[in-house]
Amino acid sequence: MKTLILFYSTYGHVYKLAEAVAEGAREVAGNDVVIKRVPETLAREVLDKIGATEAQKAFAHIPVASPGELDQYDAILIGTPTRYGNVCGQIQAFLDGTGALWAEGKLIGKVGGGFVSTATQHGGQETTLRALHTELLHQGMVIVGLPYAWQGQMGHHEVTGGTPYGASTVAGGQGERQPSSNELEGARFQGRHSAEIAKKLSA
Repeated sequence: MKTLILFYSTYGHVYKLAEAVAEGAREVAGNDVVIKRVPETLAREVLDKIGATEAQKAFAHIPVASPGELDQYDAILIGTPTRYGNVCGQIQAFLDGTGALWAEGKLIGKVGGGFVSTATQHGGQETTLRALHTELLHQGMVIVGLPYAWQGQMGHHEVTGGTPYGASTVAGGQGERQPSSNELEGARFQGRHSAEIAKKLSA
């Protein structure tokens, strides 16, 4: 069985969630877990201007995926920052390149899901994940989220991400907040849970 953790990260928050999702997925025996990133679409000058160039060096070693390889995996979990309540342009551009897979039904029956980062608690985490789910459903994928079996999303004693639609983190308006231990645990739970479902489906 193979699981792909695919992400785009501007300042590293989504990358940290991706690592945690992968950790959870690796807990399932016989699961080959791969982490890849989507191609960057912003010019270097823009990345420099928004202060992302230095942050992205932390995951520059992660290989870049191509849309045509997605059918090699049994489960695909996609991480994205939120852009006005939707997936970021880099993720959308990548998914726009999966038309051939859609035409041939190559992703039908595979497990799909998402995880996300927003600047604020109410910055569009759930709408972004639901929008991503819509795209995965068009591919015929089986959507797996973050069930309430993970009780970390039930607390209210601290600011935290975590939704039934997928793991999430709150980055802060300037990206100053890093994923908390609770948020990372939610990501690990989602990775493990998704891989367990994929293993059952591929049996």
